[in-house]
Amino acid sequence: MIRTCWLLLLLLLSSSLPAAAQIVISAPGKQAIPLAVTEFLPLPGQSARPEVARELDELLRGDFDLSGLFALLPRESYLSDASRMTLNSAEVNFEQWRLLGAQSLVKGGYAVQGDELVIEARLFDVGSRRMLTGRRYQGKLADLRRMGHTFADQVLKGLTGELGPFNTRIAFVGSHSGHKELYLMDVDGRNVKRITDHRSIVLNPDFSPIGKEILFTSYKGGNPDLYRKEIYSGREARFSYRRGLNISGRYRSDGKEVAATLSRDGNAEIYLLGMNSAIHKRLTNSWGIDVDPTWSPRGDEIAFVSDRLGNPHIFIVDVIKGEVRRLTRDGKYNATPAWSPKGDRLVFSRLEGGVFDIFTIRPDGSDERRLTFGPGSKEHPRWSPDGRFIVYSSDEKGEKAIYIMRADGSGSRQISPSGGESRHPAWSSSW
Repeated sequence: MIRTCWLLLLLLLSSSLPAAAQIVISAPGKQAIPLAVTEFLPLPGQSARPEVARELDELLRGDFDLSGLFALLPRESYLSDASRMTLNSAEVNFEQWRLLGAQSLVKGGYAVQGDELVIEARLFDVGSRRMLTGRRYQGKLADLRRMGHTFADQVLKGLTGELGPFNTRIAFVGSHSGHKELYLMDVDGRNVKRITDHRSIVLNPDFSPIGKEILFTSYKGGNPDLYRKEIYSGREARFSYRRGLNISGRYRSDGKEVAATLSRDGNAEIYLLGMNSAIHKRLTNSWGIDVDPTWSPRGDEIAFVSDRLGNPHIFIVDVIKGEVRRLTRDGKYNATPAWSPKGDRLVFSRLEGGVFDIFTIRPDGSDERRLTFGPGSKEHPRWSPDGRFIVYSSDEKGEKAIYIMRADGSGSRQISPSGGESRHPAWSSSW
């Protein structure tokens, strides 16, 4: 059951789009906006809860730093306005922030009554002396981080016109229990929760387009079968359990069909399945092994890995016509492609020098870029729902863990907990 009561959006105080159009940023590194983020203060008449302020501050600064869009101004340089509860444009001393070089300003307040929490958060444009976006969140104290990530998403939307991905979830396969099970965590690696208890091998999760369901492979029944699991109810059922392989399931963007690898006829081929598991179409027919399908955002093409020409390379098949074209031509082992949400690039891993690294390429095979370097293998890349980030697994520190980096390869950081191997990440849509 979706927890709808935690967050109540009560008031949209200002539209951001006219002022946001003055700030042209779309990707990290192109223009870092000087941003001041003040510590949230108790709302008038409310008691101070320093731990609430600290957690919000750490969360927001972490999200803004990961975005790569901001240059965070040092807290020690702030002047008197930082310690004043001023949440409307007429009260903010913009001149102080202008003198510090800030272009944007985040301020906010909170109130805690028992286990109830209210957060008021604002984003101001210092140059125009106006509020770009403002939100009031009301819910349980336990939902503090969700409220904070939601506001960070709104800040990105206020400045770029595109919502951020911070209030989403990442699924991954972890061995922390002694078995390979499915886990969920926040984008910053907090709130890790195990969601399967198959006590076997679970692999390769994929979120449904609306994020309420996960498709994954499990050996629970002794065969690699596909399972569907409702995240909130916990209900799950075998989805495809035909003879041989039932692996690499991927939802179409409208959620009405799944592409998967089956070997029911003896060889691994790509099939389209209805949501009742009925086979709609066999997409490939080759002597080679065809695995790891990924849909184009429009649902008219599927990229996949095949060794039909000798070494594993990435190919693209037209879903309607069945025509297949080769995408990658370099390297001897290319694997695990994922199509970007905007459709302009595919990310994949390539084995070179004994380790995997992550690359991107345009759908026409041009403009190939290597994103990762250094020790260890980087594998199983997947995009964030807004295409700004890539999540992947890496053993660069010895133990396989989940990492996030920006789409240009910068800003990589480990997010999964230590104490067990973590791999096969998947990123949900809005939560």
